[in-house]
Amino acid sequence: MIKTFTWSMYRDQSFRYGAFGLLSVLFLLSGCQSFLTKTPDSSAVAAPPIPLASHEFSFDPFRDDVIGSIQVITAEYEDTLSDIARRFNLGYEEIVSANPDVDPWLPGEGTRIIIPTQFVLPDAPREGIVINLAAMRLFYFPESRAGELQKVITHPVGIGRMQWKTPEGATRITAKNKNPVWIPTPSIHREYANNGNPLPAVVPPGPENPMGAHVLRLAWPSYAIHGTNKPPSVGLRGSFGCIRMYPEDIAGIFNNVSVGTPVRVVNQPRLLGWRDNQLYLQTYAILEDDKRNHDKLFSKLLTATRSTLKSQINARPHIIINEVLLNEVIHHPRAIAVPVTSQDMTLLAYFNQAKHVQNTLPMYATWTNEMTDQLTTAEVQKMANEESEKIR
Repeated sequence: MIKTFTWSMYRDQSFRYGAFGLLSVLFLLSGCQSFLTKTPDSSAVAAPPIPLASHEFSFDPFRDDVIGSIQVITAEYEDTLSDIARRFNLGYEEIVSANPDVDPWLPGEGTRIIIPTQFVLPDAPREGIVINLAAMRLFYFPESRAGELQKVITHPVGIGRMQWKTPEGATRITAKNKNPVWIPTPSIHREYANNGNPLPAVVPPGPENPMGAHVLRLAWPSYAIHGTNKPPSVGLRGSFGCIRMYPEDIAGIFNNVSVGTPVRVVNQPRLLGWRDNQLYLQTYAILEDDKRNHDKLFSKLLTATRSTLKSQINARPHIIINEVLLNEVIHHPRAIAVPVTSQDMTLLAYFNQAKHVQNTLPMYATWTNEMTDQLTTAEVQKMANEESEKIR
């Protein structure tokens, strides 16, 4: 059972009315007399903190490339990694990569789960929307005023299957539609028909529409960023080339972006970036159809990263790379940003120092824990297995 009281119940009360609101909520929950006289329960005092925000961050674009922090929770009896991913605004592949020794469908009560909510920003202009296919993650950079920290909003996405690849390159948003109709292309009609499930010429808005309730159409014909009627498919290669988002995430992006917003799609499985006086490396599994020489590309990336203006700040020019840790991160992609200039650090040691937080919705979570139309664990497992067989 997910414990949602800690944040979601008093967020609308105490944060709306300030300290007085929080006092009022506690007073009502405790009862007049017990609130004034009861000694605090030691277990409550020792409870882990509320999880940090996992989708919205501010950073100094002239100094840093890394946002967020990794967190750790303890799984509960009914949890699956898919459940936890939705709760923390992660995709399926992200959370499975971060926890390779955990059974995705039966983690087990008390199992330690790493929450990979720390990200190296893609090597791309920080404007509009940037989508990293390897990370299966979207980054939206709203316009910022001079002198302000830059804001970034990031969400997991689902991308095209191998035979329906999501294109790379630069495009833009050309239209925004709520409750869209879906007009399948002839090739999609053929695939459905071959699988014994023919489609109508037009799929109307509603729970059977795979585009969900919001769509951002792109200048690329037949491609869009949209919601989905199968939220657990986010973080998988399962679409016909479009970018899928959780329904709650696309709703927020839809309301914030305008027609004409630039969109750039990249494929960067190895990311380097600065934060404080550390160089971080974040690695993702290389997509099966990506045949580039990534060792050669990474060598060029490392040289370029260490020759930028950012690399000359403070002690950065003098730092030494922990080669053992760097190689460990490259050869064991865990979807986690790791400071590879930390001397005498190992991957396990870095994970062990992650902050332990409550297994509940993070502050300002986009999801409200609404389970309507959510797939069952068996359905999610079947979907993941089918997609895995198609692309691996």
